[in-house]
Amino acid sequence: MIKINLLLVREARHKENSRQQINILIFFLAVTVLIMVGIQLYLVSRIHSAKLSITKAESEVAQLKSKIGQIENIKKLQEEVQKKLDVLKQLRAGKSGPMRRLAALSDSLPDKVWLTRYTETADAVSIGGIAYTEELIADFMRNLDASGQFHQVELLVSEQMELSGVKLKRFDFSCKLGAPRKETLKPQQPAR
Repeated sequence: MIKINLLLVREARHKENSRQQINILIFFLAVTVLIMVGIQLYLVSRIHSAKLSITKAESEVAQLKSKIGQIENIKKLQEEVQKKLDVLKQLRAGKSGPMRRLAALSDSLPDKVWLTRYTETADAVSIGGIAYTEELIADFMRNLDASGQFHQVELLVSEQMELSGVKLKRFDFSCKLGAPRKETLKPQQPAR
């Protein structure tokens, strides 16, 4: 009888199966490594694009900050120009204001009334002088009030004095600058 050694065939099959399993394992390991490398490359590219977009956004922010700084400088310059314009406007108003007031004062002054003092503060005037009679002082006060440059004319002092043997009236009064404020008057009811 012939004896066949099947061990070699089994060993060969066993070696073949082992090689196939090793090849499959190597194949799966290679596929896994390739997948991991692919994922890694994808994530690296995403990180790189995110860094680029951050860099671009930072440069845009820097440009916007410089523009905001320029706008703030323009606003400051605009405020300075407005302040200067306001000062010029105030100077122009102040330039003609005293001239008008002094012209109104001169026009309001009756004959035989002389001014000895004129003091002007922010919105008030103090006037002192000499007149022949109290009626001339009253006319002067009415004229000032009607001039539109002065209002609330109030007599402070009116006293008799003698100058070179002539009896005169010395007076002091105060008033407010500008036109009087218009106040609403209540209609008067007729008396019954």
